[in-house]
Amino acid sequence: MALILPLVSWSQILHETVNSQKLGEKREIKIQLPRNYEQNSEKRYPVVVVLDGDYLFEPVAGMVDYYSYWKDIPEMIVVGINQDGIRMEDTSYGENSLPADKGAKFFEFIGMELLASLDQKYRTANFRMIVGHDFTANFINYYLLKQEPIFKGYINLSPDLAPEVANWVTDALETSESKKWFYLATSNEDIPALKSGIANFDNQLKNINNKLVSYKFEEFTGESHYSLVGKAIPSAISSMFEIYRPISTKDYNEILLQTSISPTQYLTEKYESIEELYGLKRQISINDFMAVHNAIEKTRNWEAYKDLYKLAFDHYPGTMLGTFFEARHEEETGNPKKAMRMYQNAYGQKSIAFLDADYMLEKADAIKKDFGY
Repeated sequence: MALILPLVSWSQILHETVNSQKLGEKREIKIQLPRNYEQNSEKRYPVVVVLDGDYLFEPVAGMVDYYSYWKDIPEMIVVGINQDGIRMEDTSYGENSLPADKGAKFFEFIGMELLASLDQKYRTANFRMIVGHDFTANFINYYLLKQEPIFKGYINLSPDLAPEVANWVTDALETSESKKWFYLATSNEDIPALKSGIANFDNQLKNINNKLVSYKFEEFTGESHYSLVGKAIPSAISSMFEIYRPISTKDYNEILLQTSISPTQYLTEKYESIEELYGLKRQISINDFMAVHNAIEKTRNWEAYKDLYKLAFDHYPGTMLGTFFEARHEEETGNPKKAMRMYQNAYGQKSIAFLDADYMLEKADAIKKDFGY
């Protein structure tokens, strides 16, 4: 008897060796490719670079896979650089607080060799994040000081800051002319010297007056210098993709139910922002369409259906979604007979969400009964 197994997709973990001319040595990296990377041959993915990849790669890769599975963040390519035993050399800096010796070479390795290699070999999008812990957390901030930073998101896990870095980062974020995300974490049980420097750093960062900067600081309770990482990683990743997530209950109540707001315009602008911020053109989710639909029904803002059904026809052609929204508009604006015919004509279209042939015919029959057609 043949055993039939379900088709299951999972993230691919690759182990590669990079021959670096800048460093004059070979470096080991780990790469997690998204689920169905091979099948989605036209899709491009943001990149997360993880320093201290020998121990930070797995928790970061795991959270990226988990969140993206539930569509809370985009699928991403996660790259971990192993630094076991050499992290101090990789992150070394001089008396001027800038990368020095091997630290300067490692800085160029990431910026000039590793990312170029990834862009050439994999389908990468123009959105990159970088993650570091203590010494490597200090190091990731040097990329922010470039005139055109190659990373847009910075996850600082209990950084061991060089003397001038806090001031430089504050100035860079204050004057940034493009969107940046910056996350900083410590704990009440963190290493005292680090905790003090991080507190001062936070005092500077929270006074930044730049709408293009999204900054989040967290001080965890009861976590050590190492265990805080497990709490911070999911929070940091989530904070950098707030607008990407499905419409929340808070957004629904505070935005969509406000009759002064066009719910369809809000939906359109949400996805335009996703494309602008992350370089990703994303199909509007069914859940978000339904959130707007529910808001229209709740507020009885029937004219809002006009733009919504056009949007639905664009994103889900051949399905019942656009037809349903258009029929609801006609039904509530004095054209029940036209609505009835639309419900009936949906019979040959594809089912979607709660909409199927039986439901659409029930809607048509209800109008026929009410109006005696």
